[in-house]
Amino acid sequence: MASISILQKALSLLLMLASAALSFPLLVHAKETGIALAPYASGFSSPVFITHASDGSQRLFVVEQIGVIRIVRNGVPNAAPFLDISDRVLFGGEQGLLSMAFPPGYAEKGYFYVNYTRRPDGATVISRFRTTADPDTADPSVEEVIITVEQPFANHNGGQIAFGPADGFLYIGMGDGGSGGDPQNFAQNLSDLPGNKRLLGKLLRIDVESGLQPYAIPQTNPVLEGRRTEVWALGLRNPWRFSFDRGTGDLYIGDVGQGLREEIDFRPASSAGGENYGWNILEGSLCFFPASGCSPPSNYTPPVTEYDHGLGCSVTGGSVYRGVEFPPLNGLYFFGDFCSGRLWSLRRVANTWQQVLLLDTGMNISTFGEDEGGGLYVADYATGGISRIVPSITLIAPNGGEVIPSGSVFPVSWTAPAEATSFRVKYSLDKGITWRVADGVFSGNSFAWNVPMPKKNRRGSRIKVIGFDAQDNRIGGDISDAAFTVESVSITSPVHADILMQGTSHVITWRTNGTREPVDSFRLFYTKNRGRTWTRIVRTEPGTGNPGRFSWDEASENPIPNVRAAKSGSRLKIVLKDAQGRTTGIALSDFFTIGP
Repeated sequence: MASISILQKALSLLLMLASAALSFPLLVHAKETGIALAPYASGFSSPVFITHASDGSQRLFVVEQIGVIRIVRNGVPNAAPFLDISDRVLFGGEQGLLSMAFPPGYAEKGYFYVNYTRRPDGATVISRFRTTADPDTADPSVEEVIITVEQPFANHNGGQIAFGPADGFLYIGMGDGGSGGDPQNFAQNLSDLPGNKRLLGKLLRIDVESGLQPYAIPQTNPVLEGRRTEVWALGLRNPWRFSFDRGTGDLYIGDVGQGLREEIDFRPASSAGGENYGWNILEGSLCFFPASGCSPPSNYTPPVTEYDHGLGCSVTGGSVYRGVEFPPLNGLYFFGDFCSGRLWSLRRVANTWQQVLLLDTGMNISTFGEDEGGGLYVADYATGGISRIVPSITLIAPNGGEVIPSGSVFPVSWTAPAEATSFRVKYSLDKGITWRVADGVFSGNSFAWNVPMPKKNRRGSRIKVIGFDAQDNRIGGDISDAAFTVESVSITSPVHADILMQGTSHVITWRTNGTREPVDSFRLFYTKNRGRTWTRIVRTEPGTGNPGRFSWDEASENPIPNVRAAKSGSRLKIVLKDAQGRTTGIALSDFFTIGP
């Protein structure tokens, strides 16, 4: 998670907000959210990892930093823990039980692996544990230690372990040993050091399934500085979360930055390893040591995207969606920031990467995780809640540009995830300044809207749909892409192409939709200067017909005027009155021309 301490990085974030100039060509802000977070399970203590066993049980496993692993079925956590090793876990800050991994064929093997910092010295331990006769319970008393790495400081422990989907080897993310700035240069050092500290700041790849004890070094690991070791890649600061794309085998690494940059690194499935991601020579794409004029290391692989501390201060790497339930999300890599709660997607298009800001979640995003079917989840470290990533509600109609008669019944429609069991529809007639609850009848993902009857035509009208789950948690919403018009009265003639001449007559016509009170009379006005001044055509004329009509001629109080030059800014206004003389409708015509 965050380096040194969340408090220090949060302070850094506040300072950067005041001073940073944001300029990232790959960062594109989404027009609408596109996704929603549907609450799935709650009640966890400091959740830091989510995974599945790939055994057909459809269980989720949630790792709590204190040293406990809990099972979730259909959104309900088991009362008893799957594993409790809190007696040997050093917990606090960035230390604790940090992740777990199930080997290929777990259903038959019955054992799994964990990554934790041990008491009392905080060293990183990778261990194997086994389940009991009860598949929902593991035995904490039998532990097989695979590898131990001493940690000189309490932070930057990395923490992620995962099996490669193609090679079956165990990958281990190791931070640079902590403090700040990698003062002992572990991330770039491949020399032997006491306590396995040469492995700090690296991505390791070992074979724990070959039968050799405690592990074997794969013969396909890269040869670095003349020898083949556990190191698969180097130059990492704190790879808190990484993941493999189950569809392609590509590897994504979220590497937490120092004080300026958070980065996502990428390794294609075809890679032979040996990538150097640059730390502590570089932080993201910026020089770190030295602060300027640095030379990237050999086999340097720059991040595919990065962001500065105006947007967050501790990246949480995520996962690529490969589920079948939500095809629009397929191929998107989701990641977030622990400090700001922002959640992004990333997609490779040809030779470029497109990053989109999706949500400001308000969460402390500690981890993402997948279920057996490829569904994605995100954990909130602060509240202990787990949410499911789903497509947001998408409004189909109205979606901008429609002319909807006042007083009519309009079919509002939308798409929504299955988690949305109830909806609320609101409307605005003033460009979204004020919103009112819409009146109508729901039927599935549609709503028969009783369109209101404003006095004036409302061209800035919008509709908003909000979805809620069975527990009344909000899980998304959508607003019409553009404004539409709620039309109470429409002048149908004259139209824009008409030219009205002095001394002639013109039949003015209009159509009345729903009005609050029955129409009893009308008044007509014209302007020839785009509405700066208005002249009355007729004072008050009885009129209840629909469509209505009036002959503008020499008998009118003010006939079509005589002008020296064509007036293309001419327009009509009609005011409808009820029997008590109250205004019940107003409309303007198209601009037309009064000619000489």
